[in-house]
Amino acid sequence: MQPSRLLVCALLLAAQSVAVGNQARAATQAVGATLPFSTIEAESGTLGGTATIRRITPGTAVPTSATLELEASGYAYADLRSTGDSIAIRNTTNISANTLVVRASLPDAPNGGGITAPINLYVNGVLRQAITLSSTQAWNYRNSTTNPDDPHGGGQAIFLYNEFPVWVTGAPIAPGSSISLRKDTNSTAPSYAIDSVDFENVAPALTQPANSLSVISYGADPTTAKDSTTAIQTAVNDARTQGKTVWIPAGKYLTNSLAPNAALDFTGVKVQGAGMWHSILYRRVPLSPPPTSWRSQITVGSGTTVADLQVLGNAVYRGIGGGGGDDYGFNAGGSKGWLLDRIWTRHTDANWLSGTNGVVQNSRTGDTYGDGFNANNGNTPNPEKLGHYLTIRNNFARGTGDDAFATYSDAGASGTNGQMIGTKILNNTAVAPYWANGIRVAGGRDVEVRDNLVNTVSSNNAMDISVFGDSGHPLESATITGNTLIGGGGWNGVRTGVHIGSPGPTSRFPNAYTNFTMSNNVIRGSLRSGLMIDKTRIKGTLTDTTIDGPANQGTLIVGGVTGTGTFTRTVTRNLRPGQVAFQNDSPTTFTATIN
Repeated sequence: MQPSRLLVCALLLAAQSVAVGNQARAATQAVGATLPFSTIEAESGTLGGTATIRRITPGTAVPTSATLELEASGYAYADLRSTGDSIAIRNTTNISANTLVVRASLPDAPNGGGITAPINLYVNGVLRQAITLSSTQAWNYRNSTTNPDDPHGGGQAIFLYNEFPVWVTGAPIAPGSSISLRKDTNSTAPSYAIDSVDFENVAPALTQPANSLSVISYGADPTTAKDSTTAIQTAVNDARTQGKTVWIPAGKYLTNSLAPNAALDFTGVKVQGAGMWHSILYRRVPLSPPPTSWRSQITVGSGTTVADLQVLGNAVYRGIGGGGGDDYGFNAGGSKGWLLDRIWTRHTDANWLSGTNGVVQNSRTGDTYGDGFNANNGNTPNPEKLGHYLTIRNNFARGTGDDAFATYSDAGASGTNGQMIGTKILNNTAVAPYWANGIRVAGGRDVEVRDNLVNTVSSNNAMDISVFGDSGHPLESATITGNTLIGGGGWNGVRTGVHIGSPGPTSRFPNAYTNFTMSNNVIRGSLRSGLMIDKTRIKGTLTDTTIDGPANQGTLIVGGVTGTGTFTRTVTRNLRPGQVAFQNDSPTTFTATIN
């Protein structure tokens, strides 16, 4: 079966007009990642019992803090609260699904730490299996005075959903079949928020390649009965010496060693798993008492390839190396290139990607405590972390705790770290980051952001084009083309569909301009303005931009902006009453040429 194009936004605008919904489906056919699964939003399903659909639509008041509606993909979810409540979803994907990924939220426990409870899966009305859901790795509290897992620390609730991968018991769910998720008498959670379901047919586990060393031969345990960190690292070290591949067979391998320098280092070796559903590196660091400077990131250096495996963290809140068990998924660098292909990271921090000529492709990340995929140039000058010609293509990120996809060029504390060059962010799909932006372009030279899909942003912008704080290099040149950007303008202050900014007065580069070219982009369904330009010193060219259904202005240039902007064939449609397509509050300092 050919992989299906993810159409996560096909039902995103159900609360808007049929015409706008049809335009959304047409616009997203050619953008985003090509994926082996398809997603159906719960709000498109059929309700049972007293279940309801809860949603937010552009034009309604935006909450001032995270909510289940804001963090749901499509800004809507099915709410199951009483016994017998259900949501039925027909498999319209043409995929015979032997796996599902259910994205859902359960309430937190009264004193934090989450709860665990089942929900029943029915196929064509017949009970198939119970699915265990949990909120133990969700419900963090931003700015808590105690710890981010404490609901009594005065913090703001965030990270409300989780993904739950499920192997389907019995026959695959055939196209045209109907599945139901139902709150039965054994479903002990007070409520179930069902956001979406992914349908996928996962191929059998791969077999061991020729000229490879199996980690099991070195004592690695695929049942998690004992720690496998040392066994895996020894296999990698021998493979590096012998010029062989490391083979990680199907299984779940515990990697929770607290020994100094125990984090896995795959530099210079090809590490091959049996598939991202089959070979899992599982982190289960003891959280009580909390570890000290514990690290579980996987280091990737020059000449490394990692393919077909999953990294599953057991973190409960953000704080690299600290008491929440959080650490990077992959930390990549190296001056001679590296490749991450078909990897899946869950409940980790960012995939932190630096070096030269590195590529991450065909991969997934979800439920992270940091960025999904972050291309960067490190924090200090380092020839192994230049951030030159890094490529992020055909990847999927959902529920990230910072930008889903980002390029971040930082001059560093010393101001001597060099400019990033040639980052490419191509054909990716970002869904429902609960913090920060769908895509962030923060400085750099010759940046290309093309044919990406952003579907729903809870707190910030669908796309941010600017710099990284006061130490960030300017954006010297960027081409932003063919992207579909849905939503944005969430609860974190004044945010929009697309935000364009520049270095502030306290920056290391206070006189630098933000330079960019945008073409053939669709900005749809922003909860505030469609496109906003603020700060100062902007030089931009925008061609063939479609701004559809923003809650406020189509384009807003705030007061105090300097520079120039050329707007050619900008189409703004479905404005709300009293809103305008174009508003320039800097008419004497920002020259807007409208063609």
